[in-house]
Amino acid sequence: MAREQFQNLTEPMYYILMSLIKERCGVDIMASVEEISNGRVKVGPGTLYALLSKFEKENMIRETEVIGRKRSYIITDKGLEVLKKEFKRLMILVEDGKMFLGGRLYDNKI
Repeated sequence: MAREQFQNLTEPMYYILMSLIKERCGVDIMASVEEISNGRVKVGPGTLYALLSKFEKENMIRETEVIGRKRSYIITDKGLEVLKKEFKRLMILVEDGKMFLGGRLYDNKI
């Protein structure tokens, strides 16, 4: 059975999709990712446009406007569903970590 693409998102994927809750062009997406991650995640043009192409092929985002070379995108319902699924998955990881590393199941506190 083929593995479902985008089952687990990388940080750049997650933040790019989050930034596309609002319509944005490439430069604005890169700035938004850096802003919402508090500077922790930076996406370069090569990574950004490769992911935008993949997301568009999977109908997770759609192009909204083209002015010359500037293209704008927004998340689709499918993309929002993937983003929400990843959020829930990450929350489960956090809860597992709290239980294990937070003291109940782990003797050596961090």
